[in-house]
Amino acid sequence: MGDSGANGAFTRRRRATLAASKGADLLPMNGRSAAVRQSSVTTDITRDNGQAKQNRSLETVQSKSKTEKRKNDIRERLSCHKTQESLLSSASGYNNYRGILNWCVVMLVLSNARLFLENLLRYGVLVDPIQVISLFLNDSYSWPACLVIVSNMFILVALYTERQLSKGSFTEHVGFLVHCINLVIMLTFPAAVVLLVPSMTPVGGAIVLGTYTILFLKLYSYKDVNMWCREQSIVKAKTLARSLSCPSAQHFNGGHCKVFYPGNLTIRDIYYFVSAPTLCYELNFPRSPNIRIGFLLRRLLEMLFFTQLLVGLTQQWMIPIIQSSMKPLEDMDLSRMTERLLRLAVPNHLLWLMFFYGFFHSSMNFTAELLRFGDREFYKDWWNSETVTYFWQNWNIPVHKWCLRHFYRPLLRRGFSKMVSQSAVFFLSAFFHEYLVSVPLRMFRLWAFMGMMAQLPLAWFVGRFLRGNYSNAAVWISLIIGQPFAILMYVHDYYVLHYRQEAT
Repeated sequence: MGDSGANGAFTRRRRATLAASKGADLLPMNGRSAAVRQSSVTTDITRDNGQAKQNRSLETVQSKSKTEKRKNDIRERLSCHKTQESLLSSASGYNNYRGILNWCVVMLVLSNARLFLENLLRYGVLVDPIQVISLFLNDSYSWPACLVIVSNMFILVALYTERQLSKGSFTEHVGFLVHCINLVIMLTFPAAVVLLVPSMTPVGGAIVLGTYTILFLKLYSYKDVNMWCREQSIVKAKTLARSLSCPSAQHFNGGHCKVFYPGNLTIRDIYYFVSAPTLCYELNFPRSPNIRIGFLLRRLLEMLFFTQLLVGLTQQWMIPIIQSSMKPLEDMDLSRMTERLLRLAVPNHLLWLMFFYGFFHSSMNFTAELLRFGDREFYKDWWNSETVTYFWQNWNIPVHKWCLRHFYRPLLRRGFSKMVSQSAVFFLSAFFHEYLVSVPLRMFRLWAFMGMMAQLPLAWFVGRFLRGNYSNAAVWISLIIGQPFAILMYVHDYYVLHYRQEAT
């Protein structure tokens, strides 16, 4: 009994202690629990008030927007006009004509499709690939192949002359004389063969003369650059290393051996330059890191496609128009001549554009990729030309660089004015245009020469009186109309000179 009473008293004391401890936990300690409760209540009240204010402001904004929208609806009912320009007006600032451009393309395709069907119905299928292949397999084309092989002799003469100049065996005057003789023979020898060999056809003659003209420009640049290197070595008065014959670590630039004069005077160097798609020589051309096989195959397929397309359109479209133009030209029927000129302008211009893409983009990029030639700027945006001068500076960058580097700037350094130097460049271009046309046709009518020289007054007129789209349109018109006019003149004279005499 005593033990149970003691245990009961201990249990009561323990419960009282636990209750007291729980109560003590609920009592404020230094007033902090009450402050926390008060602050939390205040925060809740503030949050509720802020939310209420936000809701009221939102309701106010919504009511204002509804009121403003109602007012705008009323204004739109009362007035639907405002001060503004028409979209096709220049003052409107509108320039999104993509839909009109697509419409022009569709109309161009439809109109040319009609012309193509009309041509097929009138003449039938005139495309004959076998005829073209037989032309190149004919015995008369052995002469062009032989002349191309002979051109290697002029390359080796230029290399030998430069080697003798680098060693001091030739003086500068002797070397200049040898180079001049070599370059003059390069132009006269193939021309004489084309004129004197009866079996040489106009197409074969044009291929040969084009090859020799390109080689002439390349070797002229080769002569100039090596002469500048000798002048630089004299000014610096130091010996430059032969990196190709004795390569070292400091001569490597990006994995390629850097060449110094006269280490560049090698067979490999000059034939790389002859094969490269450029007319301007350098000791160290920019090189691409590797050959992209996919890019190479795409360019090859484009070359094959555009070659077939050019031949097919020439046989099917150009030749019938030219043949039907002989009678109006003989009768000097001005209205019929104008009609034939306009008929010839469209296919001639399309063929010219295809030739531009096939040669300057596909062919030259193919060669550059194969040789890992780094500078691929073969043309610029000549289609945006607002002056005739800009067109001639940007449609054929290799020729423009050559003229600027080896002809125009040397004339300026000699004291000639810009106008005289520019006229001299056009004169040189006119000479080569006439050289490449008249010699293969074996007749000299100067139509190409006069067409190029006529670019000078045309350039002055367009630059002086026309601006913007009007000047760009003038450049396009000169391209579309000028070329077929010259073609008709040459074809007419060739027809009169050969076929009429044979008929007589």
